[in-house]
Amino acid sequence: MVLKDILYKVAIEAVKGSTDIEVNKIEFDSRKIVSGDAFVAIKGTVSDGHDFIEKAIGLGATVVVCEVLPSAIAEGITYIQVADTSSALAYMAANFYGNPSADLKLVGVTGTNGKTTIATLLYQLFKNAGYKVGLLSTVRIMVDETEFKATHTTPDSLTINHYLREMVETGCDYCFMEVSSHGIHQKRTEGLHFTGGIFTNLSHDHLDYHTTFAEYRDVKKSFFDNLPKTAFAITNTDDKNGPVMLQNTKARKLTYALKSYADYRAQVLENQLSGLLMKINDQEVWVRLIGSFNAYNLLAIYGAAVQLGLEEQETLRLLSELESVSGRFQFIVSESNITAIVDYAHTPDALENVLKTIEDIRTKNEQLITVVGCGGDRDKTKRPIMAKIASEMSDKAIFTSDNPRSEQPEAIIEDMEKGVEGQNFKKTLSIVDRKQAIKTACQLAQSGDIILIAGKGHETYQEIQGVRYDFDDMKIVKELLEQLNK
Repeated sequence: MVLKDILYKVAIEAVKGSTDIEVNKIEFDSRKIVSGDAFVAIKGTVSDGHDFIEKAIGLGATVVVCEVLPSAIAEGITYIQVADTSSALAYMAANFYGNPSADLKLVGVTGTNGKTTIATLLYQLFKNAGYKVGLLSTVRIMVDETEFKATHTTPDSLTINHYLREMVETGCDYCFMEVSSHGIHQKRTEGLHFTGGIFTNLSHDHLDYHTTFAEYRDVKKSFFDNLPKTAFAITNTDDKNGPVMLQNTKARKLTYALKSYADYRAQVLENQLSGLLMKINDQEVWVRLIGSFNAYNLLAIYGAAVQLGLEEQETLRLLSELESVSGRFQFIVSESNITAIVDYAHTPDALENVLKTIEDIRTKNEQLITVVGCGGDRDKTKRPIMAKIASEMSDKAIFTSDNPRSEQPEAIIEDMEKGVEGQNFKKTLSIVDRKQAIKTACQLAQSGDIILIAGKGHETYQEIQGVRYDFDDMKIVKELLEQLNK
């Protein structure tokens, strides 16, 4: 593809060389460069692509896109100077792949909790309605029926546009996409044409990256600020930050809520382990998901589906067929009648929501044992808060490792323990080895008891000192409960 066509809509500050040249492909990782490629120098959190310009040229790059021109300009190389290479990459990627988002109905889901569930269930719902559908989520990437492994909540711009192009070529009508605060801040979603945006909620998360809650909120808000007037924007008005998201959007403004007046509103009539009986806009529907947090998710899904053209009664029927997402309030009941629940809850708000849901459906004659850890190299301030919640709302709380990454798990657990209030300390145990912690919970549990294993959900690994080890909470708890039944 010709360079000048790839640079359409890119804010260029200076050009050295010709833009009338063919480009093989675009790369921001210098190690992947081959002859005829364009190298985009991105300033990352760990390394700066500008340090690898010379290496990229040595491997065959004929185009360099950068924020600062190198002191030595190589002969025969085209240099494009821009103010922001992350933004430039997003537009270049969209142009290179033929702007595939314009040929799909692309809906972005953002917020602290619920993104994966809403995006995945919208994918499931529209598949059940007979459409070809794409999904870009934390758990997986789907191009209609074909599954690809996901590595980030919001992939890089090249990956996004590559898969969107695959979706268009496969004949997909819709794509549902998780939009993370990191992805928005790093401009990965620029250059995409969104048909709609959904806001779930906002709570304590990623403050290691954004430093303040206000910055975290404003990054989320910028996604809605940039929606076109042809799009819809649906927000949760029961969250105090919900209305903020719509303040400057040009999109059609819509709301959903359980507690206040909204365009899409619901009541939870029954909440059981087998599902929810809900009334949505005065129509009753039985769904297989559990808990008030899922009532919010289902309401957002209902609103989006209606905005995308599905008939209301048909949407309710499709809601009743939806099945829970892997690692999101996923549960089993053992032969000895012990219920084990695995959930991705890794923020204070998510953990509290899951524990409240369990509180609503339990009889109080059983004990609730919670196994929870916090990730290493991430926001440390949420550790004591999560431990406080777990110890207050459980009969027994076991603190353990999550993904300690480069940190010592003992140090993470110490941070957690600081949040436990005196009257709850006897209810807590600290067991560094996660499998041993789950095993202890299984040994402590008796018939009728509930075990919650929180934090990792769908993840099938544990990351310790840069190495990923196989670790699947659901698989492990199943095996341990089966062993105890023998």
